[in-house]
Parts: sequence; structure tokens; C-alpha cells
Amino acid sequence: MDRVTDTETALLTAIPHQTAAPTAPAGPAVGPARLARRAARVLACSWTGGATVPARSLYPHQWSWDSAFIAIGLRHRSAVRAQRELETLFAAQWEDGRVPHIVFNPVVPRGAYFPSPDFWRSSTAGRVAGAPRDRETSGIVQPPVHALAAWLVHRAHPGLSRRRAFLDRLYPRLSAWHAYLTGRRNLGGHGLAACVHPWEPGMDNSPCWDAPLSRVVPAARGSFRRADLDHGAPADRPTDLDYGRYVRLAADYRDSGYDDSEDSARFAFAVEDPGFNALLILSEHALADIARELGRPRDAEGHALRARELTDALVLRLWDPESGQFRCRDLVGGHLVDERSAAGLLPLAVPGLPEALVDALVRTAEGPHFRLGDGIGMVPSYDLRGRAFDRHRYWRGPAWFNVNWLLERGLRHHGRTARADALRTAMLAHAGETEFAEYLDPLTGRAHGALDFGWTAALTLDLLAATGRAGEPAHDAEPDHDAAPAGETSEAGGAAGDGAGEAQPPEVSSSASEPTVAQA
Repeated sequence: MDRVTDTETALLTAIPHQTAAPTAPAGPAVGPARLARRAARVLACSWTGGATVPARSLYPHQWSWDSAFIAIGLRHRSAVRAQRELETLFAAQWEDGRVPHIVFNPVVPRGAYFPSPDFWRSSTAGRVAGAPRDRETSGIVQPPVHALAAWLVHRAHPGLSRRRAFLDRLYPRLSAWHAYLTGRRNLGGHGLAACVHPWEPGMDNSPCWDAPLSRVVPAARGSFRRADLDHGAPADRPTDLDYGRYVRLAADYRDSGYDDSEDSARFAFAVEDPGFNALLILSEHALADIARELGRPRDAEGHALRARELTDALVLRLWDPESGQFRCRDLVGGHLVDERSAAGLLPLAVPGLPEALVDALVRTAEGPHFRLGDGIGMVPSYDLRGRAFDRHRYWRGPAWFNVNWLLERGLRHHGRTARADALRTAMLAHAGETEFAEYLDPLTGRAHGALDFGWTAALTLDLLAATGRAGEPAHDAEPDHDAAPAGETSEAGGAAGDGAGEAQPPEVSSSASEPTVAQA
């Protein structure tokens, strides 16, 4: 474990605690037009013909919430590809409504990633739950940011979206996805969606899972091989002990037929995560927008009501007034987890959150545990003063671009414009300086994980578009005069799009294992 040293603590505490309007750090070292071209090239090189891989070597398949964030950025360069990104993912949706966290590309060698299709065996083990027969997927899920992504993709080019019936086709699938989460995954009985594996909330090895995972007997070390260590530094990745527990939980879930009986007692790991549920609420608001667009006002009212009910449940179940943030709830142990993670700040992105809670979350984000606005200007994934803080290891401290993008969105929605501007400037600077790193040392800004990472590049494009600096667009469709102008706010609570221009990324090969730029 790599704790903050006494010297680093002194440095952090020596910085004045900012509560007034912040001063934005210096802008990106790379000019915005060049940064946009570089980001677009990353997405082009990772395109497989129907979807975008997060990183060609480390993550060579389609990941669920990665694709949602990638579509949000890709909409500024190619609305068609952004729509196809989501359509490809939802083509692998199970009959029970779940959207699997991985859709496997059959051209990628089975040994390139673990757990592989041979481990999950979705088409056979998931048969009762309605897993697709014609493709292999995992059996667990990731945070439901997809409806928000679909709405933003539509708003970027609504004419094209309507001609392709994009929302008409996707809306029933999105509704089924949310029904699965609020129905079969309501394990706590109070309306919130539960996660039954640490990979489901997206923050895989967060210290929030240490206590719940301690109940899990790990799989034998010789029973699996970690392909991630072929491409990532061991000090940056989850430990072997954690991985053994991940494998055990996934294997037990598989062997149950991916059964989601509405009872947390049958699961060794079951948690209500504030970040996961905040994204569910945000996407319920987006589903209401989509239903209105499709001329379904009663459905829109239903989604808006569900968003309000979920917000009430989130506050009732997961708000901790003493810490000034939301916490995870361990459903097996029956208590809130005594750890501070960035997931507990993500409800800041929720429209309609009580103003007193918004104020408290901003104070906590700016305070000594997360130091928003100080140092590198981005929020770490875990408490800087926490017992398990590790500045290098995945979700145990490093700063992530998707988390900070969501916080920037929330700050802007709730009127903290100066703070949001400063965070956006910091993110753009670090994206350019680190070659779109997967995550950063929260104290120095040093790159860790994969470079040319998909959602880092995509969200860079989105942040640039919001400032009108997304570069010169090409066109994959005629100009759309109905497109939302840059910075327009939708009812889902954020910027809607940057208009009609669509830049076509360079063409790429269709092989996910070795994509190549055919035209720079």
C-alpha cells in the first residue's frame, strides 16, 4: 500500500482550503484543435466495425459503461458511429433485461483477456436468464449510464437520429434494462439497485469492498491466469487475493445460472452503491426526455416519478450527514461501509438533489479528503486520508476521467460554474499531457494504466465541444439544423451537444486484436 507520506500530507494541508470561486489551472499544453484530432484518432484506432474497445491490448472487447462514455464523445465526430456503439451493445442484451458488462469479440484470441468467454459460458449457463445464443458475453453488469448517452447522442444530431429511428429502437431496450435493475436487483427491498460483484459498480478494487469481500473465500491461485498482468504493471492492478475473490464470486454466480432471486441473503457480496444508483437516476431522467421525444407523455411521467422515488431512496438509504457524502451499504452485513470513495460524490450529478445535500457534497469534495481544486485539480477515486489510500493502484486512489466528467457535469448543473470550469480545464490539461491515460496519480498527475484510453479520449472531445473547441468536423450526414447548440442543457441535467458538424474518424480495420489506422 502506498499511503500519503507525511511530506505529502504537509504539502496538501499547506494549500489554503478553497471555498470561494477557484482559479482555473493553466490550460492544456496541446492546442485544442490538435488535442481534438489526437482524441479522435484514439477512437478511430480502437473502432472494430461496430464498437470501440477501451484499450487495444488490455481491454480488447466491448465494455458496457465504456461504450456509453465513448458514444458521448463520439457523437461530436460521427453521430452514426455513436449510435452504432450503443446499438451493438444492446444487441447483446439478455431477455431478462440485463446489459452484460462485456460483449466478447469472437476474432480476439480466448487467452487475450481473463475472464474469457470460456469462463462466463453465457450462452449455456445464462440460458434460463435469456442470454443471447449467437454471441458470448459476461453475466454481470456495469453502471447504467446508457440512457443518458443515448439522449445526448440523439441531441447532437436529432434529424439523423429520427431518420434512423435510433431512439424508437433503443427505448424499449433501455426501459427493460432499467426494469431489470429496479426489479430483480432490488435486493434491499427499498428501491435501489444492488450490485452482486465488485466489478458491477465500476470501481473494481475500491477499498469500499474490502470488508464485504473479506467474507469471500478466493478461488485457488492455480485455477486461473491473469491476462491483465501481461499488459499492466502489477503495482497498478488489483492484488492476486482480490482477483481470486472476484473469480470466486463470478463463478458462483455463473453456476447459479446467473439467478437474481430477490433476496440478498443468497449472495456473499451484495451492496447498494451511490455512484451506480446516481447514474440510474440520471438515466431515468434521460428516459423521460426520450419518452417525450417519442410522443409518450405517460411513459415520460412514469420515468420522472421513478427518478424522484430513486432519489428519495438514495438519500434515505445511503446519505451520511456526519461525513457529508453518500456511502455504500453492505446488504449482507446490514450497515453503511465506513469508507469514503468518489462514488459517494457522484450523486452531485443528480437533478433535483436537495440543495442542502448539494452544498454538503461540494464542501466534502473541496475538503481535505478529496481536495477538489488543489494539486492536480481532479478528484481522487478514494479518500486521500483513508487507511487504504494507494496513489497507483486502480480504484484505490488514482483520479479517473469519467468520474471527474460526471462531477463537472453535476457542478455545472447545480450552478457551481467557476468550479466546473476549473475542473474542465484541469481534465483537458491532463488528457493532453498524459496521452489520454486511463487514470492518474492524484498527487502528481502521472499517467497510470493504459494510454490512449477510450473514455478519456471521448470525454476530452465532449469537454472541448462544450467550449466550442472540438476541432474541424467532417460530415457523415448532411447538416442538421435541429441539432442542439453547444452548451444547451437537456432535462436530464447537462450539456446536450455541439451542433450539426460530424467529424469522421480515420478508417480502421475491423479486427479488435490489432486495429490499424488506415488513414491519418
